[in-house]
Amino acid sequence: MTTSGLLCVSLARAAAGSGKALARAGCSVRPRRLVCTSPSRLQGCMSAWCVDSYGTNEVLRFSEEIPMPTVTSPTDVMIQVHATSLNPLDVAMRGGYGAKLLKLRRDPMSAMGSGAEFPLILGRDVSGVVLECGPEVTHFAPGDEVWAAVPPWKQGSLAEYVTLTEYEVSHKPKLLSHAEASSIPYVANTALSALVNAGGLCKDSSANKRVLITGGSGGVGTFAIQLLKAWGAHVTVTCSHNAEGLVRGLGADEVVDYAAGDAPKWLGAMQKFDVILDGVGGETERWATGLLKPWSGAKYVTLVTPLLSSTDSMGALQGALCAGLALHNTAVQSVMSSGVFYRWAFYTPDGPALDEVSQLVDAGKILPVVEAQFPFAQVPQAFQKLEEGHARGKTVVRVAEEEDDGQSQELEQNGGVAEPGAQQHSAEQN
Repeated sequence: MTTSGLLCVSLARAAAGSGKALARAGCSVRPRRLVCTSPSRLQGCMSAWCVDSYGTNEVLRFSEEIPMPTVTSPTDVMIQVHATSLNPLDVAMRGGYGAKLLKLRRDPMSAMGSGAEFPLILGRDVSGVVLECGPEVTHFAPGDEVWAAVPPWKQGSLAEYVTLTEYEVSHKPKLLSHAEASSIPYVANTALSALVNAGGLCKDSSANKRVLITGGSGGVGTFAIQLLKAWGAHVTVTCSHNAEGLVRGLGADEVVDYAAGDAPKWLGAMQKFDVILDGVGGETERWATGLLKPWSGAKYVTLVTPLLSSTDSMGALQGALCAGLALHNTAVQSVMSSGVFYRWAFYTPDGPALDEVSQLVDAGKILPVVEAQFPFAQVPQAFQKLEEGHARGKTVVRVAEEEDDGQSQELEQNGGVAEPGAQQHSAEQN
């Protein structure tokens, strides 16, 4: 970073520190939002991992000549990335999943055959420090520690810098390091979208609700277990036998081994459920809807939808129409046969929602789930780790090393795999 950029951040941190001191003294202050617009910095380049074509791990390319993102909107927030984490979506997008629809979302003119989608930077989670704010940003200032989930149509967080709108950003939990914090935003926003928007649950309506999570030892599942228990729900989980201790440790009330072959039988013998969050899909849909309470407003919410795969194979318009028709037919059939609501859920970046999650984290009700950490130079190895499957937790990439990095050094000495601790658990990826 240039001298002017560093000076701007230093001034911002000094101003923020003065504001906090005045607040502790009982004075009412509103920190000034400093904006740094150094042309030399804004026109520079940054380091990033990107792809120039879709494919396997070999398409990942490190470059130090990627143009830095800029603050172009009054509500933009530019973040210096300290850590990110990988999700199965990153592996899928590296292979071209959702390419047609996401390219259209990035650039509507691509429908006319114009526009380029490469180089494309992956990475949906980010934890870092605000570097610059647009003039209308009211909730953040340079120097603030923040976290966020990056929309899939924007350039991702496997880079030194990323720019988002302030509505997609939230203040990072105080109790977490950047590495720990980066494991949460994507799964949190996904779980909240599924449980709240599609499932109709919230902290005021979840007490004593019976919820089934299939594939509950994955990233979304382990977060959903903790969130639902914080809201007072009764949670049943399906997972492999060797993940039972983990999900029970996170609060699951009942656990069924899906690999035993008789999971539908065991679940069918239980009291019926108010909501099912399905992270498995496939054959699960065939029998799981029968586990819901009939004619009571119960909801079946699946994270495994054919929307993006349909648009990939049939084009954006025809694929979206076919997927929408399939959703309509299944939803109508479910309501007509048993009064059950069938819904799709999608990952939805949401800064205000992360504000609530941050409070739960700082209250000790939600813990980060991290298995492995890799330095920025080893992004391909991080992808390889994720692709091995049956991982026990999120795979984190440290883009900028933190000052207190003793744990990170220990992780590298252990091959990048963390031992479960008081603030860190392992979870099985879907």
